[in-house]
Amino acid sequence: MDCLPALLFTVFMLGGGWARVVKVSPGPLIRVEGQPVSIRCDVREYGGPREQDFEWMIFQEGSSKKTKIISTFDAAYSDPSLSKRVASGDISVVRLQDNEVELKVAEVKASDAGFYLCMTPSTDSVISGNYEEHVQLIVIPNTLKVSPQAPPPVVPEGSDITLTCNVTREMTQPTYLSVTWSVKKGTSSEDILVFGPQGEVAVGSKFARRYADGGIRLVPGRNGVFELVVTRVTTSDDGIYECNGTEWTHEEGGRWVKIVESKKEMGTVSVTPTGQSLSVKLSPSSPLLLIPGNALTLLCSVSADNLPALALEVTWLLDGRDIITMERSGVVVSNSSSPSSSSSGGAQGRRGKVSLERTGAGEYRLEVRAVSGEDGGAYTCRVRAFVEKGGRSSGGGGRWHMAAEKTSSTVAVKVATIKPSFSLTLDPVLTPQMTADPTEMACHVTNITHLPPGGRLAVTWEHTPLPGEADDPPTSVPIGSLDAKGNLIPGQLYTDRMKSGALSLSRIQPNTFTLRVLQTQEKDMGQYVCSVSAWTLEGQGDLIQSSEFRSSALTVRWDAKRPTLNAVAKQVREASVGGATFEMSCTVATENLGEAGYSVLIQSQDSLQGNVRTIMTLSPDSVMQHGGATDPNRRDSLVLTKSGPGEFRFRLAGVQLSDRGYYWCDITAWTKQQPGQTWTKATSAESNKIRIDFQENGPSFSIAIQSDASTVYPWETAKMECSLSVSGSSPKTDDLAYEVRWFFTRLRGGQITSQVASVDRFGVVRKDARNSSSDVSIERKDTHTYLLNIHGTQDSDSGEYHCVATPWYLSPSTGAWTQAAELTSSRVFLTVKFAVWDSLKLPLLYGVVASVGVGLFSLVLGLVCAHCCCRNTTHTPRSRNKLMDLEMD
Repeated sequence: MDCLPALLFTVFMLGGGWARVVKVSPGPLIRVEGQPVSIRCDVREYGGPREQDFEWMIFQEGSSKKTKIISTFDAAYSDPSLSKRVASGDISVVRLQDNEVELKVAEVKASDAGFYLCMTPSTDSVISGNYEEHVQLIVIPNTLKVSPQAPPPVVPEGSDITLTCNVTREMTQPTYLSVTWSVKKGTSSEDILVFGPQGEVAVGSKFARRYADGGIRLVPGRNGVFELVVTRVTTSDDGIYECNGTEWTHEEGGRWVKIVESKKEMGTVSVTPTGQSLSVKLSPSSPLLLIPGNALTLLCSVSADNLPALALEVTWLLDGRDIITMERSGVVVSNSSSPSSSSSGGAQGRRGKVSLERTGAGEYRLEVRAVSGEDGGAYTCRVRAFVEKGGRSSGGGGRWHMAAEKTSSTVAVKVATIKPSFSLTLDPVLTPQMTADPTEMACHVTNITHLPPGGRLAVTWEHTPLPGEADDPPTSVPIGSLDAKGNLIPGQLYTDRMKSGALSLSRIQPNTFTLRVLQTQEKDMGQYVCSVSAWTLEGQGDLIQSSEFRSSALTVRWDAKRPTLNAVAKQVREASVGGATFEMSCTVATENLGEAGYSVLIQSQDSLQGNVRTIMTLSPDSVMQHGGATDPNRRDSLVLTKSGPGEFRFRLAGVQLSDRGYYWCDITAWTKQQPGQTWTKATSAESNKIRIDFQENGPSFSIAIQSDASTVYPWETAKMECSLSVSGSSPKTDDLAYEVRWFFTRLRGGQITSQVASVDRFGVVRKDARNSSSDVSIERKDTHTYLLNIHGTQDSDSGEYHCVATPWYLSPSTGAWTQAAELTSSRVFLTVKFAVWDSLKLPLLYGVVASVGVGLFSLVLGLVCAHCCCRNTTHTPRSRNKLMDLEMD
């Protein structure tokens, strides 16, 4: 029971899957008389062979009569009324696929309107579904009319053209219209804009940017009138313009079908380039002769066919250089490179007196106020015409391109000037006789004529060195200049000297200029020339050079004597012994040398063939430094000072053996051009050499020993004193130390000498091992006295004692601790006495005590023995009661 519903469902599905479905194009189909018509028909979900056959019929609404049109399998199927049209191909059927065909009518007639029936013969095993389907065809008359208005055949560049097209049709069925403007260039045609059929706008790819900028505008009108405005045309807009009207129907499924169209040529449009009509004229055109201070006025006239549509950029040129420009936006810009860069006024002055303004349509006036000689030349007017590709509605944000450029004819302008004239004389004021002397010369301007009011003078100084050994002649070098405004402009090679004041340029009178060198150097010898230029003051306060004159050369030369320097060293204090002070002085004598500073090097060598060492240096600024050969620990002992204008002193305190050798001064003279400048080396020399030579004479030492007592008793303390003395060059207490050792010789025992104790020069005491029970100690009483103490003397301490000392002293000659010769003292004898009573009284005391003790012990022992032997030995028994009592106790 449960399987029956599933089986029925399967059978139903299988049966339903093979239900034949025939479909035709959705209708109704509205077509225009005389236009082609195509109707598609297809079959699906059928059985039998894959290729299906189709039959077409037509019938009218409300009539049962059906007229056969055409069949895919029966050539004689067509009705006799349609057989000729089928045979001519006016009516045909085209198989698109095995199950799809298309009925085509080349030129539909009004009588072709009706219902078209598509049938498929059955090839199914079971008849199911539909085997035919029909669609209505409505044929309307062709009422589409396209009436374009011819545009102007020739338009100037930058103008607007309006393309007017009238597209109409009679409204019998719900159809729609669209209009297309296109331009044809040669054999290719490009769509500009399409409007419709539902009011939408489509723009051609090449015109999209222009349409977005507002350069192309659509203006729909009434009664089928449509206008397309193309603004600011250029030469690229040349061509044949066409208007295409199209009638559309909107079929089921949202598909738009074009049912008829009509294309008409509107006319050929030729755009005249701006360059053909652009004209630039300059007035006045005849040459002009002006007097300095007058105003120059020139007018540039621009004309063109479509001047209001052009944006003009006007530039005035003088001798081919831009002077001033009015941009297409109306902004006036002065060209800073137009005037000469060497003029005093410069670009700022030219901008102040040159103006440009627009006086009318295409009229541009140039005015140069207070002309001068530099304003003369050839003037031209250059015009650049720009066309905006964007539309007027784009708010000025369109794209500009230069359509043409033209330059006017040239007008010559000459400024008659009378140049100032004057004479120059260059006279010496101070002539140097030797190097470092001052030099001064004056440049006098006389016989000045034609210098206008407000005119000024400027001077430039030049120097040409004397010829050298090279073949090339010397070249002139600029020293510096004072311009017309009094500004000092130093030459590149003289900048530092002018800043320091070593060289100065000045104007002491209105017509006199001076050059002064504070300390003339040999390189300053040569020829000097002054050049004076006259500058004219213009109306705007700018200075323009009008004339220049050059003086004759003035030679500055002297017999250059080389400066010399002589240094003499003298010994002031002689160092004859170590530790003494050595002092020498060095005196300087110079010739052909002015004020100078000196640097001093104190040098030495062990021998005349030894290496030279630098001990100390003193700079020209009196800065003292120690040389690399100086021991850092001895720098306080070295002194180098300037003791006079040309005298220096060197002092070495505490000479040592290592200081022996030759000493001298190496002196260099330095000069300055000006205070604050760096030193310049002039000359140098070495002095004679002074020798330090002495022999080492150390101190003399002696030693002595003495004892406080030569005889002592046992257990007493014996004291022996070792005294040292020094003579000769006695060193300081802190520079002296001793090593002391004590020796002992036993009289009995083979004359063996052994060391008892010692103390080194640092005060460390050491005691040697001894066979006696006594003890020793060493005591330093003062710098030269040492004491040996023997505590608890014994008989074994008897013998001869002596001390050995080694002196150490700090040598003033070497600066190091020096060990002197070892010193040995004489011998002293120590006797430890032996006392007989003292040695016997203790044994006798021990004997008496022992005898008395033995006697007393014998007496007591006898008494005890007698008592024990003489007692009654009879035993008396103790009563039991006593025992009990004792027990109880």
